Amino acid sequence: MAETEKTSVESAADDWDVERHQLRADLGARMKAVRQACGYTLEVAAQRTGLALSTIHKIENGRVSPSYENLIKIARAYDIGMERLFSADHDATQTTRMTVTRAGQGRKVRAKNFEYEVLRNALAEKKIIPLVTLVEKRAPLTRDELESHDGEETLYVLSGRVELTVEHYEPVIMEPGDCAYFDSTIKHGLRALDDTETKVFWACTYTDVDK
Repeated sequence: MAETEKTSVESAADDWDVERHQLRADLGARMKAVRQACGYTLEVAAQRTGLALSTIHKIENGRVSPSYENLIKIARAYDIGMERLFSADHDATQTTRMTVTRAGQGRKVRAKNFEYEVLRNALAEKKIIPLVTLVEKRAPLTRDELESHDGEETLYVLSGRVELTVEHYEPVIMEPGDCAYFDSTIKHGLRALDDTETKVFWACTYTDVDK
């Protein structure tokens, strides 16, 4: 009898372990879908929530469970009710694969040292995040100010002058019409050089792979 009860307890524990991992995976997938629908890269999400980029990445990939406080931070940063992170009923069905953003009608997002206009934020599951970015003037970047993340990036200078710093390379000064492409996994940073309005068109890829 005792052996039967022990087996039953172990079986229940195994079932809960499987369910726990599935719940974690489902929550992570919904959080990733919401972030992408908002047009936020992992970097922007980290800046808006105050959480480490690696923490958000692990949550979205079902590797860790977020605390209640972190769920509140994420919901507030994404400007949604927290119930949207838990209910599949809120998942939007994508019905179009072509869409247009008219001039000045992108979603404005304020992040440290940058102001982004996210283009086509209504299109979910994008492989590329297009942005028009207002770049602030600041002092030469230190190594601690450089950031890295999965994916690749390209930027095209629209106005002003910028200095692009990519680790292992000499900083490059770019003017209107100049274009750069680089591996986002290498530490990098961007700053404006002048007091005039400085804008770049910036496109980042989504490659949120679990490493």
